[in-house]
Amino acid sequence: MAFWTHLTHCRAAIREFIAPTYRPERHYMRGPGPACARRGGLLPDAGATFHSVFS
Repeated sequence: MAFWTHLTHCRAAIREFIAPTYRPERHYMRGPGPACARRGGLLPDAGATFHSVFS
């Protein structure tokens, strides 16, 4: 049984080496973030309070 386990791990390592499953585009934010929206005037300032925004 240990032989098959070892063989399975080797096969998975070879497959990961040939065709890695890591896709960096899945881990990075796409599009403009909240800082860009604040610079563009779409969001209120981070330091603004509820009363100063809605009063």
